[in-house]
Amino acid sequence: MSTLLLEPKELMPKAATPTRSPRPDKPRATAETMATKQREISVSEFFAKNRHLLGFDNPRKAMLTTVKEAVDNSLDACEEAGILPDITVIIEDLQPDRPASAKSSRYRVTIIDNGPGIVRKQVEHIFGRLLYGSKFHRLKMSRGQQGIGISAAGMYGLLTTGRPMVIHTRPGARKEAHHIELAMNTKTNRAEVTVDDITQDFPPARFADLTPGSRELAAAGQFLSPEVYRSGTSVTVELEGKYQRGRGSVDEFLELTAIANPHARITFVPPSRISTDEEDAPLLKRGAVKASSPSVPSGSGEASAIETAGESPTAPPEPASTTETGGITIFPRGVEALPTETKEIQPHPKGVELGTLLQMMKEAEAERANYSLFNFLQDKFCRVSAATAGSLCRAIGVTTRTRVGEIDPRQAEALYKQIQDVRLPPPPTDCLAPIGVRNLLAGLLKGVKAEFYAASSRNPDIYRGRPFQIEAAIAFGGDLPADEPARVIRFANRVPLQYQQSACSSFKAVLDTNWRNYDLQQPRGGAPVGPLVVMIHMASVWVPFTSESKEAIADYDEIRKEMKLALQECGRKLGVYLRKRAKMRREGERRDVFQKYIGEIAKAVNAITGVDAKRFYDALLDQAKRKTAIADLQLDEDGQPIRDEPDPDQEGVIIVESGGAVESVTPRSAESSDEPGSAATPAPGRPGKRRRGKPVDDNPTLLDAEPERTRLGASRDRRRANEPLKRRSPRVPNRESGTSPSPTAPDHGGPTASSSASPESAGSSAPPAPPVKRKIKTKLVNGTLVPVGDEQLF
Repeated sequence: MSTLLLEPKELMPKAATPTRSPRPDKPRATAETMATKQREISVSEFFAKNRHLLGFDNPRKAMLTTVKEAVDNSLDACEEAGILPDITVIIEDLQPDRPASAKSSRYRVTIIDNGPGIVRKQVEHIFGRLLYGSKFHRLKMSRGQQGIGISAAGMYGLLTTGRPMVIHTRPGARKEAHHIELAMNTKTNRAEVTVDDITQDFPPARFADLTPGSRELAAAGQFLSPEVYRSGTSVTVELEGKYQRGRGSVDEFLELTAIANPHARITFVPPSRISTDEEDAPLLKRGAVKASSPSVPSGSGEASAIETAGESPTAPPEPASTTETGGITIFPRGVEALPTETKEIQPHPKGVELGTLLQMMKEAEAERANYSLFNFLQDKFCRVSAATAGSLCRAIGVTTRTRVGEIDPRQAEALYKQIQDVRLPPPPTDCLAPIGVRNLLAGLLKGVKAEFYAASSRNPDIYRGRPFQIEAAIAFGGDLPADEPARVIRFANRVPLQYQQSACSSFKAVLDTNWRNYDLQQPRGGAPVGPLVVMIHMASVWVPFTSESKEAIADYDEIRKEMKLALQECGRKLGVYLRKRAKMRREGERRDVFQKYIGEIAKAVNAITGVDAKRFYDALLDQAKRKTAIADLQLDEDGQPIRDEPDPDQEGVIIVESGGAVESVTPRSAESSDEPGSAATPAPGRPGKRRRGKPVDDNPTLLDAEPERTRLGASRDRRRANEPLKRRSPRVPNRESGTSPSPTAPDHGGPTASSSASPESAGSSAPPAPPVKRKIKTKLVNGTLVPVGDEQLF
């Protein structure tokens, strides 16, 4: 019986049905609808949404950025007007009753300067518009660069508190002051003025009664004195922030600013209350006292500062130190002279790109219709002479009378290539104002407590046609911690850089430097370890920052190379100092060991030859001091051995005695030694300042040290008087008569030195024979020196 297999119903083919085409959906957007939504974005609106690009990442950093931008503007204005800066920074806590766990609080930040002030019609543009300023289009060294900083701080304060900026400005000593309150409109990038009054209250009088410390200083004329603040500007911003000491704080910024700007006086009034989680990280001047390596001995035990080479030999005055009165910190001036005035320069042809060249030619054509290419090259660029301009014109097939408007793009590109190939002098450097070696040392002395300071200033160089100059300084020893990595302080145009250290070219140059060559410890790929502070400053007409917040320097090969060379120059000076100090310590220890045995040697020689032990002991002691003369070197003002001409490699060095922070290694004198035949004879101690000659290397022998340059060594006349001891021995009584004194080993001593005194034969009643120079061979038997091979001595 056959079985009929039936397919399931669902597998049965369905009858074909006509399909309807899907209806097209309504378009989500069209070109027309998208065009209606497109509009211009204001730069202030962009930065209001991306304020982290300007340094307003968090409340603590926002407060630092606000103070930084205002202080930079004040310093620039004072220097441009030729006024010694006097800046006061005041931070008021507006929520003192906030809970202890609050992450932020509302503060009022005020910065007052004694600069030239601001004319009334420019106030709302300077403080109420982003990308507005006088420094963006010029090639001249300045702290400000983009025209963003202070107006961005006011914008941040408006966004977080809703309060406008308050500005007081007096543009002249005999002019009226203006009180202006304004708020930025982020949609239009314009300021809206809410208060505009004329006032005589400058500087604002209320700050004098702010704290007990301000009242005390104001009574003494040291706080916002009207005689000092005859003109200037006061800026007040209310913001959500966080005041916290330690690294990356306002306190550290002002301290570093005082180091890089020793010509400025800065007064800081901190808030009465700080965050509960305040960092207690030590600042530069508060380093823990740690023993590094033995310092240069000081005879007087007092701290002494030593001036730089080539300057006056007299000791400099004690550097001004930071003081605190009633909670108010004052960073005094280190110098009374302003930095060298800088000049504006034209761009260098080597640093101009093709598109920029075309734009400059269009602007020149619009400026003057008959502007010739020959004049254009000389007027709009630096270091282009008439001969060079003429050769460039001929190279592209035009004459010196060809107008700029007649140059087509092909000829412009040929001109650009010719500019890159032609040899041109580097740009002028009168547009730069470096800190200088002397001011670097003055700033470090004011802010860092160490025992050795060295500074170096490189010759100007160029990157992308823009001049720049690198300066470096180091501080070693003293109160700096000895078991921590070196502190790296970075500056750009005298402004401290406190964030993004690992991304900065300055820090990378420190890592690239081989500090082991200068007797310092350095882990592989890391910073050196020891009591060291490294300071690097870059001065340029245009510092290549990595972002708008100006926190790190871009890593250009030319810049990093110059930084490394400056650090190596400072390292060589430090290495000479450390090696010299180590050698002086070793020779002092060597003298100690030798002097312990001089008495025994004199006693043994007396027992063998009958020589006068007292005179023989003095001769050995004198010889020991001369052979280890390096332990008693007298240092000059640079901590170097005295010499007729200063060592050029040691210019820019200061050595400060630690004043007991580090134990001095002084060789033992012969004061307490029981010299044979007489009472103890005191020997002069090692001086506090020692003069050294040219850098002493570890390879040359110490026997070549010149005794004329020692204080403990004998004088030239005394050495001549002692010379007969080396040629003959005096007549002495019979050894058996027992009239010769027996020397004893001194308790303190110096390095031993071999004596060439000749022994004397056994005495008799007959007249003594002439002295015989014989070398006695002895051996040690049961603790006694026994002559070998000379039977007549027994």
